[in-house]
Amino acid sequence: MRTRTLLVASAGTLLALIAFTVPLAAINPTALALGADAAGRTWILSSMSVGLGAALLSAGTIADDFGRRRTFVGGAVLLALASFAAEFATGTLLFVLARIAQGVGGAALIAAGLGLIAHAFPAGPARATASGVWGASVGGGIALGPLLAAVLGRMIDWRAPYFVTAILAALVGIAARWLIEESRADHATKLDIAGTLLLAGGMSALLAALIEGRSGGIRPIVVLLAVAAVLLLAAFVAVQWRSSHAMLDLRLFTEPAFLAASGAAFMTGAGVIAMMSYLAGFAGVALGMSTLAGAWLIFAWAATSVVTALFARRIQLSGRVQLAIGLAAVGVGQLTLLGLGAETGWQRMVPSLILIGIASGVVNAALGREAVASVPAGRGSLGSGANNTARYVGSAVGVTVVSVIAARPAGSAEVFTGWNHATLFTGAVSLVGALLVLACRPRVVATVPVSAAG
Repeated sequence: MRTRTLLVASAGTLLALIAFTVPLAAINPTALALGADAAGRTWILSSMSVGLGAALLSAGTIADDFGRRRTFVGGAVLLALASFAAEFATGTLLFVLARIAQGVGGAALIAAGLGLIAHAFPAGPARATASGVWGASVGGGIALGPLLAAVLGRMIDWRAPYFVTAILAALVGIAARWLIEESRADHATKLDIAGTLLLAGGMSALLAALIEGRSGGIRPIVVLLAVAAVLLLAAFVAVQWRSSHAMLDLRLFTEPAFLAASGAAFMTGAGVIAMMSYLAGFAGVALGMSTLAGAWLIFAWAATSVVTALFARRIQLSGRVQLAIGLAAVGVGQLTLLGLGAETGWQRMVPSLILIGIASGVVNAALGREAVASVPAGRGSLGSGANNTARYVGSAVGVTVVSVIAARPAGSAEVFTGWNHATLFTGAVSLVGALLVLACRPRVVATVPVSAAG
């Protein structure tokens, strides 16, 4: 039963990440077919992150309280339906709405999936191994998504990956229904409807503001969305503070382990994931690489992280130290990509991408373990939801900053200057993340010695 749970739950995360990364390698034909303008292209690339960011934490809480398998299966069904909707979308708006729904379904798969693994595997070596497999599924999804889009785009068209995703999501849902036992927290609470709605609204507004802000300048819509995000998230905090059945115990933010895991996830999103989101487009514009060739560059990073994550269980370090070392190595690897120019070939990038991939695998494996270890026992899905929310919010922030500082005229020699600025920023984010994680030192509990009798 443990093996079945691990395989099916990891397959769900793999599929969610495949769906997330498909547009990276197919943005040009997708935008052309949908008649998308510059703003539409941005939303095509980023809309799934809205659904993920809005739903991950809520999905984790619902999974722990009302059934992890039920939530997982529901996420698979929604991902399948949304993928079919994306395949048949005739305009940008319909496609973006379908992608947001994909994000909500993917959020349920990711949050409930890691919760299922945490329930099936007790803390210790067994969970460390299972967390490595789950971390490998994260890298595997990122590696396969662009390749799937590029290969099927050549063989059929840009819509084909969404059909394949829908079929695979349905199969994952069926497998979960028949192969996994239901589980939930020992002490379930009532559904926090107000908190769920406020968090979903606040996160959606925040991510929409970041997406709209990528075009540069402070526009009224960006200000309006940012203000709405602040108000809704502040209301969420107030509700959580006063609620007797809060979905998120705010005292977690005083716990060093939770801060370290969440901070590492945020910096991973804002650092290396933001950089890789920019890589495929840069390779096409600056290096003249095809969509498929650009996808292979991403594969060099992500596939290496898969292999490393599977062996990371052998690292005999605390989760906090492993995260810090991994983030520091990611940052160093990113900085080795500085100095690209017009005479640079793609071969110059491969060693750096492999180094970054090795370090990313270490981070992904540790994140899976620490996301669960940093929350109360039996709340693994909540830990997964909180940790991955931090990752995708960080990604949205990082991609926004990168898109602004790296913006250069297409085909201009200055595109390399933009790349170097983006590399410097994302590399610095990873290094700062390592320092912040190290700063989250566990509390030392003072003990009072007991004097000997007499």
